[in-house]
Amino acid sequence: MANSNGAQAIKTVGVPKEVKTMEGRVSITPDGVREFERLGINVYVETGAGDAASIPDSDFVAAGATIVPTAADAWAQAMVIKVKEPKEEEFQFLRADLTLFTYLHLSAYPQVAAALLKARTTAIAYETVQLSDGSLPLLAPMSEIAGRLATQAGARFLERPQGGRGVLMGGAPGVRPANVVVIGAGNVGYNAAWIAAGMLASVTILDKNLDRLRHLDQICVGRTTTLASNRGSIERALVDADLVVGAVLVAGARAPIVVSEDMVKSMKPGSVIVDVAVDQGGCIATTRETSHVDPVYVQHGVVHYAVGNMPGAVPNTSTYALTNATLPYQLEIARHGVRFAIENSEPLRHGLNTANGSFTNQPVASELQGTYVDPITALAN
Repeated sequence: MANSNGAQAIKTVGVPKEVKTMEGRVSITPDGVREFERLGINVYVETGAGDAASIPDSDFVAAGATIVPTAADAWAQAMVIKVKEPKEEEFQFLRADLTLFTYLHLSAYPQVAAALLKARTTAIAYETVQLSDGSLPLLAPMSEIAGRLATQAGARFLERPQGGRGVLMGGAPGVRPANVVVIGAGNVGYNAAWIAAGMLASVTILDKNLDRLRHLDQICVGRTTTLASNRGSIERALVDADLVVGAVLVAGARAPIVVSEDMVKSMKPGSVIVDVAVDQGGCIATTRETSHVDPVYVQHGVVHYAVGNMPGAVPNTSTYALTNATLPYQLEIARHGVRFAIENSEPLRHGLNTANGSFTNQPVASELQGTYVDPITALAN
């Protein structure tokens, strides 16, 4: 089946099991499978791919999917949809006639970028699909979940048995609540602040965008204070913080460092940092990526939580939220073929990161010091 411009539609979709440590999400739900099958597009799911998300193989089969025994079988399809960037053991499956649609975060994982370029894979990143208003519709649901989890994780590691200061988020009658500082007022930051306020903490949220702060002032009442973000305001806020949530994002690029090592040194012993920006390199100078198996480390007396796939802790919730957002774009690519979809969808053009051995996203190319090629030109090669 081809479109009028000759672009070939995609007839098969592969869903491999995620291999990142403790990554329980799967890239599609049974309802999503039904939508593909309704269009005559066959979906091949690696056995056990949905187990950690409480979605058994039988549910996928009932929706019309074919269960395949190995990762190689899933990766052999024309389009592969995933959750996380390919790990080194998956590089062998990359090839020139593959369309890969997943979170990539290439600025933080240059080795993945190099593998995609070498294989000449057409790779579309959820996190750089961008609407005309600048919003990131495929990053938003995971940002919302990560923001909510950031506060949950921070509350847990503030407990003394977990290495924290022994502070309860909501305090107690006659005892002050935890002081929570959230840096960045986007989807992650707002959700982190909202949950912290709901736990009765005292919350300060900082951002450079004054219009965003005005909006938050209108919808956040009581315990939430907004501040214009700059070096001085961050320095002052961190000195008294019990929990700091790093929630700074630049689409496609590495997260800027907004908290220096000296600022971390100024924090109270046993306070907690949760750097949600870690999958884009982190916005705290002392951040290094951790996993759900070993989520924290202590530096300068401060507990650091920097898990690179935070929503993977709640894979059932995350899988359904992710599919709700990604499915329309996946169907668009499958129905029309990647070239036609990219030519006719500005959001997907932003999403295309590599094609035919070239970088096709300007911020990613700049961050990795590579040569940028226009997406449509790259796909025509």
